[in-house]
Amino acid sequence: MEQDQSRIYFVFGPEYNHQVLSNAQTFHSRFFAVRGPRDSAQRRLTSGLLSMNGEEHKRNRRMVMEAFLKKAIQGYLPTIRQFTDDLLDDWQPGEERDVSREMTEFMLRVTSTMLFGMDDPEFAYQIGRMIDQWVQLNHEMGMGVFVSDPGITARYDELLSFAQKLEADIAAMIQQRREAQDGGHNVLSMILQAHDEHGRLTDAQLVGQAALIFGAAHLTTAHSLTWTLFLLAQHPSAMQRAHAELKTQLDGGFPSVDQIDRLAYFEQVVKESMRVLPASAYSQRVASEPTQLGPFQLICGSGVIFSQFITHHLPELFPEPEAFLPGRWEHISPSPYAYLPFGAGPRMCLGGPLALMILKTVLPTILQRFKLTMVPGADVTGKVVSTMLSPTGPIWMRLDRQDGRFAAQPVTGNIESLVELRELPRAGRRAA
Repeated sequence: MEQDQSRIYFVFGPEYNHQVLSNAQTFHSRFFAVRGPRDSAQRRLTSGLLSMNGEEHKRNRRMVMEAFLKKAIQGYLPTIRQFTDDLLDDWQPGEERDVSREMTEFMLRVTSTMLFGMDDPEFAYQIGRMIDQWVQLNHEMGMGVFVSDPGITARYDELLSFAQKLEADIAAMIQQRREAQDGGHNVLSMILQAHDEHGRLTDAQLVGQAALIFGAAHLTTAHSLTWTLFLLAQHPSAMQRAHAELKTQLDGGFPSVDQIDRLAYFEQVVKESMRVLPASAYSQRVASEPTQLGPFQLICGSGVIFSQFITHHLPELFPEPEAFLPGRWEHISPSPYAYLPFGAGPRMCLGGPLALMILKTVLPTILQRFKLTMVPGADVTGKVVSTMLSPTGPIWMRLDRQDGRFAAQPVTGNIESLVELRELPRAGRRAA
């Protein structure tokens, strides 16, 4: 693809994924298109890990990493459990709920608390919502900020003004965490304590890391929760097998770490969900120097797009790629560059293990207490917004007490162009 004499290259499959993602020196990450003036809140907010490269990225990744290691993740489990219990205590059998909205709000609270702590939860949620709005503003603006249009210019000024307010609130939260006597088990406190031979991260660096960590974690995990619940609801045979495993291995409550390890089939469900409907649908890199990529000679500044969604749907890698078949994971072991829901290589998402822990604890807890069934005729449409495969509207599901009897329901929207829904009643199938 060529636009204004700048070329963008689309690469698909494990060979090209490996070439691009394993070479962080040549292929740089540039997550945000709108960086703002040099000494601006927008510039500082967009200066997290996803926008860093080279030695700066390596150092900041080392400083942030401890908050996402196994020991730290296990320390977040009480928070995840508390919010899961709060969510389910609010649900009642017989209700119809927009599961997409429920999971988005749930992850807003979980992510805000894990990042900023429980000392001032309402302030943490306020900052989380602001980061969410800021990320959305950035997505809406994109490269349009460089087009001479009064409407876009007005949105640009709105973005810069909003960024100032957001930075001020994050800075206030950093000060709160710095003054806390016990530190607390949250990401920001752990990053504040991290140091190396060059010292600690500056407040400006902390602002950027906090904004980017929240932005990367919140909606992607919310979408993964939503898509997995949808896929199980529309595939009764998979849900039946998962239900049997949950009854055998769990006691009706929030799973322990040991119990999670015994949920072999449920792990396959999560893997297959993130394969067929990956929350991160694509990402991009920029060539920092001239380089050869397959048959193409790239000049410095060339854009490169790689796609988890396209790679996960290549039939030579995954036969019947549009089918949701968790059992396939009993006999396949794709390379890290063939199956990459969290990316791959030296820039692989630090939060991947935490996201998996949330999926493997929250989903079993929900499905032990409630049976979720799609509301017949509900519109289910997926669209790539910025880099995420997102539901474009509500995902309406009926809640019932878990009775182990499952049935798919006919739905509308474009979802059947993304995944095969083979177990719908014949009368409910749409014409091809």
